[in-house]
Amino acid sequence: MNLPNKLTIGRIITSIIILIMLIVPWYNLGINFPTYTVAGKIIVDLKYIIAGILFVIAALTDFLDGHIARSKNIVTDFGKVMDAIADKVLVNGLLIILAYDGFISIAIPVVIITRDIFVDSFKMASGKKGKVVAASFLGKAKTMCMMIGMALTMFYNLPFELIGINVGYALILIATILSVISACEYYYNTKDAFNTK
Repeated sequence: MNLPNKLTIGRIITSIIILIMLIVPWYNLGINFPTYTVAGKIIVDLKYIIAGILFVIAALTDFLDGHIARSKNIVTDFGKVMDAIADKVLVNGLLIILAYDGFISIAIPVVIITRDIFVDSFKMASGKKGKVVAASFLGKAKTMCMMIGMALTMFYNLPFELIGINVGYALILIATILSVISACEYYYNTKDAFNTK
């Protein structure tokens, strides 16, 4: 197994650890993560800080494995499939948890997951016709905004929260809008695959 694939597997494992950390009701097991008060008004849960640090590490490996695979020309089918799975587990799973815990609107994971279903369908239909659609600029911008926004959200939007500007949530909203636009772009670029003639 090459290095990019090892990084991808590592990202999947890290993603699962993050989800378990945030899903498990630790208080029922007698484990309580400490909370801290920042600037006398912002209550910070250590559990989310640890998850945020792991998320940043996972997000960096997402960039790193793709860069290494392309630069060394060691892109594999296994890597492509596992990379997509790693992204879905990390981002979509965490969005659901953030919505459940009240950090973001429940509409956001609904839109993102629905969008992913459509885009994956477009890619499969296009792939069967022998046409591969590369990631667009909008898709990359969406991913960047989403990753930064989610990281900031898990860090309680600090330091921006101190001046009352929710940058993290704003970036997630922008990413959600870009995801819808990029889905339309994917459809436009692959619509020939749906031609039954």
